[in-house]
Amino acid sequence: MSDLLERLRGRGWRLTAQRRVVAEVLDGDHVHYTADEVHALAAARLPEISRATVYNTLGELVSLGEVLEVSTDGRAKRYDPNAHHAHQHLICARCGTIRDVHPSGNPLADLPTEERFGFAVSEVEVTYRGLCPDCTAA
Repeated sequence: MSDLLERLRGRGWRLTAQRRVVAEVLDGDHVHYTADEVHALAAARLPEISRATVYNTLGELVSLGEVLEVSTDGRAKRYDPNAHHAHQHLICARCGTIRDVHPSGNPLADLPTEERFGFAVSEVEVTYRGLCPDCTAA
């Protein structure tokens, strides 16, 4: 489970009812909701929350570095609360389901020096693609 709410409280981020419900919706393992999904889930808990408030809150969380914005293959952006836990993503090529994965090894170290072309590489993003069990069965 992500520790998003604890991190936000620790930062002294003002947790209004609207901000709190967005953070609660995002809190958890393998959470990668679109903004519209966040809005729908938040509205189920707090019916008066507006779409603009959800979008603004997500933007603030990304700017703070507390939530990652994940873009995949031209699909809607998704929001990942596990910004402070090193991980990669496993994505279903058919339905777009995303799961966090934690492969062993160091992908930065796996890039040979001659393949860096003089770049001072500071981070690596690896994305694994395939079909989830539901799509495989279909």
